[in-house]
Amino acid sequence: MTERPVFSAADPFLHLAGRLVPGGHVLPVRVYYEDTDFTGIVYHANYLKFMERARSDHLRLIGVSQGELFGQAQEEAPGFAFVVRSMSIDYVRPARFDDVLEVHTSPSEVAGASITLHQKVMRGPDLLVEAKVKVAFVAQGRARRIPDALRAAMKAAQAEAPAG
Repeated sequence: MTERPVFSAADPFLHLAGRLVPGGHVLPVRVYYEDTDFTGIVYHANYLKFMERARSDHLRLIGVSQGELFGQAQEEAPGFAFVVRSMSIDYVRPARFDDVLEVHTSPSEVAGASITLHQKVMRGPDLLVEAKVKVAFVAQGRARRIPDALRAAMKAAQAEAPAG
């Protein structure tokens, strides 16, 4: 049984951020009409939005306050940005209007200036989309070392990830 995060009085909606699981995070997502194309299936680019939300909520639940992180990063590297450096994505099966999906996120590598994450979009036991995402930390056009708070939190999450 996975321990539920403690909800902060500062964020009464933290329960909307999904849940931590061994090795990562799971975010449930319902497919709305606006997510689909004229055929009634999820438009391919919307999976990127689902995965972005999952990455943000994963950070939130492992205790990385994005506001504090941005403050620390601004001190360490003025003009910083987190950018998706690369992404490989496989679309395996379509999702449809009103499906309930789960976006699974797990860190697979924490390097000097980047973090590589493995993400899967599932509908029950069915794999719909699988992606490998490399996020880089840059400032003034150059790669910079990831802030220590984020590095420590991601390494801890990576250490809990199942092998394979």
